[in-house]
Amino acid sequence: MFTSQSSAAARIAKRRLLRSSTARRVARRAVSTQVEPPPAGGHLPGIATSKFLRTTRDAALRTPGITWRDDEHGAPVREIIGGRETRKMNVYQAVRDAMSIALMKDDTAVVFGEDVAFGGVFRCTMGLAEEFGRERVFNTPLSEQGIAGFGIGLAAMGQTAIAEIQFADYIFPAFDQLVNEAAKYRYRSGGQFNVGGLTVRTPTMSVGHGGLYHSQSPEGFFMGAAGLKIVIPRSPIQAKGLLLSSIRDPNPVIFMEPKILYRSAGTYGFMASSEAFPLTCIGNVVEQVPIDDFELPIGRAETLTTGTDLTLLTWGTPVYHCETALSMLANPPPSLAKHVPASLRSAKVELIDLRTILPWDVETVLESVKKTGRLVVVHEACRTAGVGAEIAAEVQKKAFLKLNAPVRRVTAWDVPTGLQYEKFVIPDAIRILDSIVETLAY
Repeated sequence: MFTSQSSAAARIAKRRLLRSSTARRVARRAVSTQVEPPPAGGHLPGIATSKFLRTTRDAALRTPGITWRDDEHGAPVREIIGGRETRKMNVYQAVRDAMSIALMKDDTAVVFGEDVAFGGVFRCTMGLAEEFGRERVFNTPLSEQGIAGFGIGLAAMGQTAIAEIQFADYIFPAFDQLVNEAAKYRYRSGGQFNVGGLTVRTPTMSVGHGGLYHSQSPEGFFMGAAGLKIVIPRSPIQAKGLLLSSIRDPNPVIFMEPKILYRSAGTYGFMASSEAFPLTCIGNVVEQVPIDDFELPIGRAETLTTGTDLTLLTWGTPVYHCETALSMLANPPPSLAKHVPASLRSAKVELIDLRTILPWDVETVLESVKKTGRLVVVHEACRTAGVGAEIAAEVQKKAFLKLNAPVRRVTAWDVPTGLQYEKFVIPDAIRILDSIVETLAY
């Protein structure tokens, strides 16, 4: 009996020793393969450090295409930049500054929409009612169709109407007014009268947690509405200059502002383990914005980086995801290195911000594609019948013999944007990088 108990105790002790030895080996293996944790800001460029932001006075004053409107609209354009001042602004402050200038210089201008007299959901109209009076900056009933119809009526009477649809997702009740009335007003009158003084502002695109009704990108729905213009800025300087141009354009304009860029606090982008890389850090989208009255051209795309091997075309928030993808192409993180052939890492990619969706800058895009032979289009709207489909069709029609690979599109999936799945639905830097590599290797 004693011998049996001793033998059992010996076996238990031996098993414990083996388990302890195995645990030590596993621990040593884990330590030897442990990946150094990423820095707090991440390994990848974020919007706060984007090279596309103009963070100095001189860079801001030399923004490509900028025209100064020192006097009343219609006065001769002055190119003098000496003595001009800039102020640090984010996107919502730049939008507010543009509307303040429009209201100050145009006595017929009015701003209206749901809650705009209180500053609006995103505070883009903060203080305007107090500055210009509540007869010029006022709230409306919760009726998008009514807001659009009221704006059309004001513009038809010669006023400058600056309407706000609280979210682009809610613009659909106003679709009939915008497409059947605003877009056709000049045509049906034979040019005798129009509603060119109408500008409809609306926050658009994904915010990372907006779900079904606060993350949509409806710009593609308006591409077939001849008579409208659709503009989407990417930064504070672009927002101010393009908004002032939209307000003064002789055609009705839908001005869509990427809502995540208003302040852009927090993180957003591809989620992966720290072994791959952290979330793409958005940071704060801030530029030195000229405080003077200036405009940027509608209908003209801007080439952000020049290249000879591939054209990457996008607008709004994805501009910065594309920048991240290009950074990963040149210097892929260790976990992605095997997926990015060394021969492709030195590829020169031309990145273009389309800015105006309707009418889009066909000339600039075609010139780039004929040079590079490849095109990748990125947008947050769904794939089917999206803006990318129209661009791909036009490019393959007019530059077919210059293409070295099929036109590729990186878009949201054709599904509603679920709250917890939003980051997997919209295009991120990884999907953009994958498409770039496939297109270059074709």
